[in-house]
Amino acid sequence: MADMAETLHGRFTGIDLDELVDRRVVLTWLYWGMFWLIVTPSVGVALSGLFNYPDYLGTNNLGLTFGRLRPVHVNGVIFGAFSTLFIGECYYLVPRLCGVRVVHGEWGGALAWVWSLALLAGLISLPFGYNHGLEAGELPLFAEIPLFIVIAAATAQFIATIAQRLEPALYVALWYLIAAFIWTTMNLILGSVILPYTISGINSAAFHGLYIHYIVGLWITPAGYVLIYYFLPVSVRNPLYAHKLSLVGFWSLALFYPFVGIHHYLYSPIADWSQTLAIVTSMLLIIPVWTVLVNFFGTVKGRWDGFGRNLPAKFLIMGSIMYLLGCFQGSVEALRSIQQPTHFSDFVISHSHLTVFGTFVVWAMGGLIYVWPRLWGRELWSFTLGNWSFWLITVGISTMGLVLTAAGLQQGFEWMNGTEWVDTVVRMKAYWLVRTLSGVSMDTGMSLLVINLMMTALVRPGEAREPMPSPGAAPVPAGGSAE
Repeated sequence: MADMAETLHGRFTGIDLDELVDRRVVLTWLYWGMFWLIVTPSVGVALSGLFNYPDYLGTNNLGLTFGRLRPVHVNGVIFGAFSTLFIGECYYLVPRLCGVRVVHGEWGGALAWVWSLALLAGLISLPFGYNHGLEAGELPLFAEIPLFIVIAAATAQFIATIAQRLEPALYVALWYLIAAFIWTTMNLILGSVILPYTISGINSAAFHGLYIHYIVGLWITPAGYVLIYYFLPVSVRNPLYAHKLSLVGFWSLALFYPFVGIHHYLYSPIADWSQTLAIVTSMLLIIPVWTVLVNFFGTVKGRWDGFGRNLPAKFLIMGSIMYLLGCFQGSVEALRSIQQPTHFSDFVISHSHLTVFGTFVVWAMGGLIYVWPRLWGRELWSFTLGNWSFWLITVGISTMGLVLTAAGLQQGFEWMNGTEWVDTVVRMKAYWLVRTLSGVSMDTGMSLLVINLMMTALVRPGEAREPMPSPGAAPVPAGGSAE
């Protein structure tokens, strides 16, 4: 590993940033993250097979029906595959950006076990019928309370650490990290305690629209920005393209996203003014999306020549392309004229997969590929295997997004034209089969990635098979790690 202490400036001079990272804590979170990365997307592939072969999981067990297993997939991907990797990578990047160790860092390992065991218990309970009936909020209270405690404790840890940082200026990744943890600590109270027990009727639907979009837009989105704003500059060894542009993205996200949740309830009894506000703010989300994308591609400017061998950067940029496509879908489907043919169709499923998996889980994998070899002090076991993972995941999610978009548009327009619903289902079978095969491609890619990382940890450095450039091992030029 490169000695960064020799080239750091200001108050960071003479500090070995690697020594600030609690390797044991980060590894604990990442091991669990890889476990969820293997298990929970695979549940989605198993579920997608039901569309073409409705009886293949049996007909006598309610726990194996679509309605019981879908929440396992959704909550598992959000809180398991993505969130576990994200929090683990935060324990890596926060001390490096602040120049101090994480406050009460010894908590981190225990928090990882509490988080994952609580999530495991909650996911196992879902097929048995324990369900709050709120999308992304189905987990029973005995699982939600430990998850809330972990998020609150991690929030306290990171904020206290950031308060002790060596430089007064905050790098943009820390802006988003503070926001993601504080917003989500509050949002989990809404989804776990308030919404299931105190709000009913149409108000429940309205607040649920807000809750689920706070999970997506005020947790997953800023969390993803934390990862790419840190890992993209260091992986391509370029300073961030524009700090001011990043702040435009931050404040526009904070201003517009809290109002978009109602856009799934157009043509409903919810107040018309709130529906219109959701539509307007959904369109205004183009501002944070485009500003961050300009920043990301600007950061890579001049570094495309070594891009083919730079696996972390390839995952991060591929996720950025999916983000552009998925967010375009998300904004336009909020328009009343476009929601008519797309709502309740596979178009919405395409949007959710392109964003949650294609963007944010892929960004988390990019960070994982960057961090893991550095924690073990060696190169990735096989670049070739890593490249296979990249292309299997890329082809899979691209095919799924395209096929489900086409399927959704065909479904919606046929419904509007009065076609019998059963007839539309028959015509969807080919689309659904391709969807399942694309999911198999994605799962295969993730499995190969985890195998590659496990071999990186197990094989001694002298046995490494394919020496390769180590993107980001050299320090980021001045201005790239803090603004």
